[in-house]
Amino acid sequence: MSERIDVDGADENVRPAGRFRVYLGAAAGVGKTCAMLDEGWRRFQRGADVVVGFVETHQRDYTIAQLRDLPVLPRQTVDYRGSTWEEMDLAAVIARAPEVVLIDELAHTNVPGSGPHAKRWEDVLDILDAGIAVITTVNIQHVESLADSVERITGVAIRERVPDWVVRRAEQLELIDSSADQLRRRMLHGNIYPARKVHSALSGFFRMENLVALRELSLRFVADETEEELLEFLRSRGPSTSGDVWDTAERILVAVTGAPGNDAVIRRAARIAARSKAELVALHVTTNDGAAKRSDTGRLEELVRDVGATWQVRSGEDVAATIVAAAVEQQTTQIILGTSKLSRWQSMTRGSVIQQILRLAADAGIDVHVIARQTRVNGHPSDEGDD
Repeated sequence: MSERIDVDGADENVRPAGRFRVYLGAAAGVGKTCAMLDEGWRRFQRGADVVVGFVETHQRDYTIAQLRDLPVLPRQTVDYRGSTWEEMDLAAVIARAPEVVLIDELAHTNVPGSGPHAKRWEDVLDILDAGIAVITTVNIQHVESLADSVERITGVAIRERVPDWVVRRAEQLELIDSSADQLRRRMLHGNIYPARKVHSALSGFFRMENLVALRELSLRFVADETEEELLEFLRSRGPSTSGDVWDTAERILVAVTGAPGNDAVIRRAARIAARSKAELVALHVTTNDGAAKRSDTGRLEELVRDVGATWQVRSGEDVAATIVAAAVEQQTTQIILGTSKLSRWQSMTRGSVIQQILRLAADAGIDVHVIARQTRVNGHPSDEGDD
């Protein structure tokens, strides 16, 4: 006699598997690809139509074994600069129209000529728009708002990046965790990189202190997302009798100029906003006499959208007053500024915009964060100040 499981009144709290699932890791080797293949296999065993769109096994026996008998779509081959490359065939995935497709390495840059998009995450968005569920993987260093921090921690340039809003669009974001010691042992045993790369990896990106820091970034990122899910759940149940949920409404404004280093300021502001569960607005103030010499802000606008913020432009001769007025108008609780470096003569003749904002913001009851701009010298971050 089979036992009946009473689910009356409980099924509403069990959500179906999301259409977009992301496995996040602190670094290569934590087990993201295997976790993705395991989940795909479980769904396949339950009768779901699951296919492998692209999985990078790196010729590791254990990873290859995890493919089991999952259907694998053929890759397309692309000739580029005298070499032949393999890429995911986006058109074939959409034409096959499975229920679920497994796609590794969300941050991957596609070989030119391999398809309509430069980035794999753009391919994934097309697949989702076609009604196909996607399970994918990404490392924390590739998340746009954290990439600068990872560069400073590791000293390694992060060229492949995924906008925060793409990762946060996932209905399910799962951290695949591993201690720094365990990762280094896997590396030493040849389970992550080929033997010829092990020594340089252990003394470079995979140094103990780097892995500890990357793990903390990963834990915080997922914790931010989990807390947001909890708040959304509580809001869906109606206002709390204590008012705890409804009283946590931080709004942050980050002032953006065309000067070097503003991309780092924007990413830092995005992290502060995410941890505060705050709306983030990036404000660029233009002046009539400065219109001819302003730097192009198109790249910064794109970055602002990538980290999930709103871009605004206002005109005003008094930059400090314009920033604070915009903050007051939008009920901003915090203003974030990048440091300015003025000569003594400049400070005496026109004063620091930051000092003016500090005075005006204090009168308005708005907190101000002043953080260092990170500019680049010979391709590496530095703490050079500018205005």
